[in-house]
Amino acid sequence: MNFLAHSFLAFSDEQIVGQFLQDFIKNKERFSFPVGIQEGIRMHREIDTFTDAHPEIHRAKKIFSPLVRLYAGAFVDVAFDHFLAHSMQESVLWEHSQRVYTALRNHKSFLPEKLLRMLDYMEKDNWLFHYREDRGIEFSMRNVLNRAQYLEKDVQVFAVFLDNKPNLQQHFNLFFPDLLKHAIQMNEDFGRNLK
Repeated sequence: MNFLAHSFLAFSDEQIVGQFLQDFIKNKERFSFPVGIQEGIRMHREIDTFTDAHPEIHRAKKIFSPLVRLYAGAFVDVAFDHFLAHSMQESVLWEHSQRVYTALRNHKSFLPEKLLRMLDYMEKDNWLFHYREDRGIEFSMRNVLNRAQYLEKDVQVFAVFLDNKPNLQQHFNLFFPDLLKHAIQMNEDFGRNLK
């Protein structure tokens, strides 16, 4: 769900593509892509593993878990994309979002139909850029609710986000530098493995 974070933590256009592909492919398919895209797939997996184990994520999940139980992590992901968007200058966020859409379009031969359909909506409504706005986060949280099999569609999760914004921001501030450092190290390891 955290499309902005995954695209931000990519160091090439191919890694951007891999970061997006991860949620749309079967595990055995990951080796069928060019090396740079495989790096993005691996990066996505590592980011998820690192995130799930981080103590700040466990604390942030407690804000949502009374309402949405096991789906708390998905809502933390969406909330953290909001804070990441706010940590970037508006012009930088705009340029980043355009770069992501272009990278995906330039590699559309690798994208499954479902991802291409999502990209149409994502680009048309500029999801990545609108994560800056509360209404963009509300839209994303509604999408999570609509896809969640075991949650009522009218759960007031966005109200929980608004009521706990300062706490969530603090958890993000303590978490994201660690994740960024981890992603940079991974990318350096990719470079070493090519030598």
